[in-house]
Amino acid sequence: MSFPESDFIPLSALQHILYCPRQCALIHLDRAWEENVFTAEGRILHEKAHSGETESRKTVRTVTSLPLSSKRLGISGVADVVEFHADGEKWRPYPVEYKRGRPKKSDADRVQLCAQALCLEEMLGIPIAEGALYYGQTRRRETVVFDETLRRLTEKTVTDVHALFNQTKRPQPVGDKRCKACSLKDECLPGLSADLSGRYLKTLLEEA
Repeated sequence: MSFPESDFIPLSALQHILYCPRQCALIHLDRAWEENVFTAEGRILHEKAHSGETESRKTVRTVTSLPLSSKRLGISGVADVVEFHADGEKWRPYPVEYKRGRPKKSDADRVQLCAQALCLEEMLGIPIAEGALYYGQTRRRETVVFDETLRRLTEKTVTDVHALFNQTKRPQPVGDKRCKACSLKDECLPGLSADLSGRYLKTLLEEA
């Protein structure tokens, strides 16, 4: 199966849907976005990574802001950094994703990185065994092995995002601890039930 480019989903949506499906829908379908201290720190960190430069050393070539895509999965995006490590006469790709916080129990960041590896494998026709997540708070890398379990989870997440993008109904607010750090909590109205949200919006429209 091959997706047309018009149906490609953004790589970033994988991390968003695993964090919160409603957040993913608000960002990518409703184009809602609000900056807070967490998103600002993340944006600054990514701006540093996305310099668009290429650096070469004897055994490592570093490329930033590398466009990625996969027709098989129907995804596209931009890699923060892809290092090409010398491996005999070949260069082995090693994707590196930058994150503002610290390592998490959730697989969301690892899935996003694995999706980058799947894109690179399709584009270059070579297997990629691992990559790394760089966290701004710890200033350290976490090595991520692209094993079969992570690959299956990544492909399932891609399927879930495609399904979300093809439906008109939005996921309901979760109203849990994830909402505290979310910049869209005022847009999402996590403290209201579906019925109350509808009445709240109706009241706003009547007042307008």
